[in-house]
Amino acid sequence: MSVLSGKKILLGITAGIAAYKTASLVRLFIKLGADVKVIMTPASKDFITPLTLSTLSKNPVHSAFFDKKDENELWNNHVDLGLWADYFLIAPATANTLSKMANGTCDNLLLATYLSAKCPVYFAPAMDLDMYLHPSTKESLNKLQGFGNTIIPVTSGELASGLVGEGRMAEPEDILAFIENDLLSALPLRGKKVLITAGPTFEAIDPVRFIGNHSSGKMGFAIAHAAANLGAKVILISGPSNQEIEHSFITRIDVVSADDMYKAAHQYFNDVDVAILSAAVADYKPKNIVNQKIKKVDSTLNLELTATKDILASLGEIKKHQFLVGFALETNNEIEYAKGKIQRKNLDAIVLNSLQDKGAGFATNTNKITIIDKNLNVKPFELKSKAAVAKDIINEIILRIGSEDHYK
Repeated sequence: MSVLSGKKILLGITAGIAAYKTASLVRLFIKLGADVKVIMTPASKDFITPLTLSTLSKNPVHSAFFDKKDENELWNNHVDLGLWADYFLIAPATANTLSKMANGTCDNLLLATYLSAKCPVYFAPAMDLDMYLHPSTKESLNKLQGFGNTIIPVTSGELASGLVGEGRMAEPEDILAFIENDLLSALPLRGKKVLITAGPTFEAIDPVRFIGNHSSGKMGFAIAHAAANLGAKVILISGPSNQEIEHSFITRIDVVSADDMYKAAHQYFNDVDVAILSAAVADYKPKNIVNQKIKKVDSTLNLELTATKDILASLGEIKKHQFLVGFALETNNEIEYAKGKIQRKNLDAIVLNSLQDKGAGFATNTNKITIIDKNLNVKPFELKSKAAVAKDIINEIILRIGSEDHYK
């Protein structure tokens, strides 16, 4: 999944011959899962039609504050458009528009929206060679970058005038690649590897029965998604779960038993920077697994159980540089038990859930957590969706792995 998936892209189109390429640009954004709205300068409609762009984007195209021919037409609010966008791309950006942007001129809807936008702004210049090399254009480019806007560099080649040189707008594929790489480079977990365990484990009794629990895997999957969205390469080891996840940064490994999860966790642990063990691993398993289905012949059935391997403690024993996070689900004396678990298992932090809290625990869409770090600092959080809780967990980890204290 692209870093642009689910993002809201505002595309501003100005009056350059390269405007014809914006049809491909819109299609590529849509293909990556982005939502696209288009603003055109009035003159840009001579190069590509609003009908083409509205059809491809599946959104109305805006080019004026209101339609003078329709007395009932609502005003196109440039402030709303600017606030709507996650990212604003102006492509092509002509010398005329660049100069107006640099000097605060506001004589059309696109420029008004630019001056109102609160999101990151990218611009892809497009003009003839002499225009591009003119000192006034260079001054505009420098000023816009000084404002915090990001330039997508021009390329060299044959221009509309017949001249050959710099000034061509980057190709649509290259524009998207530039934006994706720029966004990824700023993500706090870029270059980090994160191991996450999720879901329950099933411990076989016979070929048709098992010991398990009610864990759905929702929390672990949400954490995996949050980590991947911040640039991490994620190894997600999941017990039996109906949860689905698609992300180019996530590798899912399905396991069944505690032994399976133990082996998978140890296989990948040495190569990761962070390990978050959110799975509800069975503490016990049948000592002997029966090869045939057990027949119901008596009113009672006695099972001899033996402890499963403690995955979290085993990783705590061998950890070197890894930041290791455990989970604790308690019903009483929660804080004391969680603090004890941090010390016994050599953890850097623990995420505490209490079944006493309404809306927390297994198979819910919400959770209420308390994070305790190895210095026994306690930070409680309010009840939130599991997606929001996952972001809180990842953000707390980022704060700690970014500090020098963790590496001392």
